[in-house]
Amino acid sequence: MKLYRVKRGIIIEIKNKFYLLENENWDDFFDDDYLFNKLQKITLEQEPIENGMSIIETEIMAPIKNQEIWASGVTYFNSKLGRQEESKNSGGGQFYAHVYEAERPELFFKATASRTVGSGEEVRIRKDSEWNVPEPELTLAITSSGKIIGYTIGNDMSSRSIEGENPLYLPQAKTYDGCASLGPCIYVTETPPEKDTKIEMVIYRDREKVFEGETSLRQMKRTPEELVSFLYRECSFPFGCFLMTGTGIVPSSEFTLKQEDEIHITINPIGTLKNTVK
Repeated sequence: MKLYRVKRGIIIEIKNKFYLLENENWDDFFDDDYLFNKLQKITLEQEPIENGMSIIETEIMAPIKNQEIWASGVTYFNSKLGRQEESKNSGGGQFYAHVYEAERPELFFKATASRTVGSGEEVRIRKDSEWNVPEPELTLAITSSGKIIGYTIGNDMSSRSIEGENPLYLPQAKTYDGCASLGPCIYVTETPPEKDTKIEMVIYRDREKVFEGETSLRQMKRTPEELVSFLYRECSFPFGCFLMTGTGIVPSSEFTLKQEDEIHITINPIGTLKNTVK
């Protein structure tokens, strides 16, 4: 089942049928360890609507309200190589090599809802950064108790020139206005995505492909459960949270985003997250 946040409330999609819950409080609805069962019950008791997809297309919002977004770093081998390359001149490459093998993962705060956009909206690149890339990531939807209740697509926009200059600049490279994108929905399921699930990204410039890449969840070094366990050790999240699980798609050092680029990130069966660079 897919769960959308729209301007007038919440829409549930199941088997091409749509169910509208108007004026529903997103935070209360989201933070439910038994969300899958709740959605099933609603779709059995309520009549579907006819114009569900048109409402989604015109009213879709990022599926976040008072949740925080955190992110994981260096969970793919390609990410380790990319971080080492960008930081080789500063001497910071050793830190990324060590954290890839360490027991404790790299976790960092990414964004609040005010710095997050949804599918169809504009992400930003920093004006003081010369090298900027999107990072497509499977993103976990987690309740306040630490249970993974669903999955969405995240774009962890990153200023590689800033992070590469000094690893201590990570917060500036990662957290700024328009630095994150989530959506288009939360895929609510009782079983986690298959290891062979693909993450695909295509970037268009003037309607031409300028980058294309893919990876699979099989390339992740750490499990989602492991990442969540570290995140929740000493942090509480009264409204639940989202955790981006790292990227395995790393454009070469010759590539940087430009304004008006279009970023398409696809993870099936979740869907495609689409954003334009501002």
